[in-house]
Amino acid sequence: MNRQRLVVGISGASGFIYGVRLLELLADLDIESHLIISRAALLTMAHETDYKLADVTALASHYHRADDIAAGIASGSFRCLGMVVAPCSMRTLAEIATGTSSGLIARAADVTLKERRTLVLMARETPLTLAHLRNMSAVTDMGGIIAPPVPAFYARPQSLVQMVDHSLGRVLDLFGLDAGVAHRWQEHQEPCGSEPAREGGGTVAITAD
Repeated sequence: MNRQRLVVGISGASGFIYGVRLLELLADLDIESHLIISRAALLTMAHETDYKLADVTALASHYHRADDIAAGIASGSFRCLGMVVAPCSMRTLAEIATGTSSGLIARAADVTLKERRTLVLMARETPLTLAHLRNMSAVTDMGGIIAPPVPAFYARPQSLVQMVDHSLGRVLDLFGLDAGVAHRWQEHQEPCGSEPAREGGGTVAITAD
């Protein structure tokens, strides 16, 4: 395997843009991406974006149909860094948590877990029911990572793209990949006695109750 690989699942939760932007970032990093899009995600794509299926699949190195459970990524012998489901619906979460693989996304996620590779689920739902929380706990117990796309307001995002990029940058951190899009809190601190760092013309002030 010459290039690093990552499996990307896009399920039917709101937030189709997370999967699209992830593919773009992986291409920038020269990571071979293997894409799966669920049938429900195609509906979300039509509601939330102007993308066509061909536009999205063109961003991936390889595209696999959601019902193609014979795809190479459905086997533990397929070597890769792991898998991200972006976004991850509660149905997809439930299938992964219970090992019920009705399609390729859940099957590939199951393979990722059994091979002890990194699985990241960008869960999108609120409020959460007890069933959702229990499924998240079950996936965590199995070694998966639940990473809801929570905006970092200390970064003072000026656009939706910046908010999306920060969440995806933090997800890629979990694979040891730096896309250069995550604003890192106090990574470059000012020397003692210097003026506070300023962003957007104002002083960044954080208070705690």
